[in-house]
Amino acid sequence: MTGYRVSDVMTRQVVYLPAETTLDEAARVMKEADIGDVVVTDGASLAGMLTDRDIVVRAVAERSDPATTTIGSVITREVVMIEQHATAGEAASLMRERGIRRILVCDGERKLVGIVSLGDLAMQLDPNSALSDISEQAPTV
Repeated sequence: MTGYRVSDVMTRQVVYLPAETTLDEAARVMKEADIGDVVVTDGASLAGMLTDRDIVVRAVAERSDPATTTIGSVITREVVMIEQHATAGEAASLMRERGIRRILVCDGERKLVGIVSLGDLAMQLDPNSALSDISEQAPTV
C-alpha cells in the first residue's frame, strides 16, 4: 500500500439521497448502481452515510417497515472524512481506529470527491487476497 494515495483507490461515484427517502427506495438505488453506500443529505447539508449494513442491521433487525421508514432514521450520522492526498495506510489506520469500513474523501476545500472502503484498500494491497475476493463478490442490497 506504500505510495498509494486515497485518490488512487477511492470510488469516485458518490450517490446522494435526501434523508426523507424510504429504505426500500434507497435499497433499490443501491442495487441499481451496484454500490453499498449512499451519502444522505438534509437540505444542503450532509446528514450522514447509509450503508447496506445499516439497512440490514438497523432496519431489518428492528423490523422497520421499509416502505415508510426513512433513511434519515437509520443512518450513521458520525461522518468520517479523509483528504484525498492522504496515504492508503493513513486511511486504513483511521478505519481501524474508528472501527469503520468506509470513509468519505474530500479535497482541500472539504468538498466531497469520493468514498474509500476497506475493500478498495484490500484490492490495492493484494488483488488476490481473500478480502479482495469477498469485497468484489459481496452482494449489495
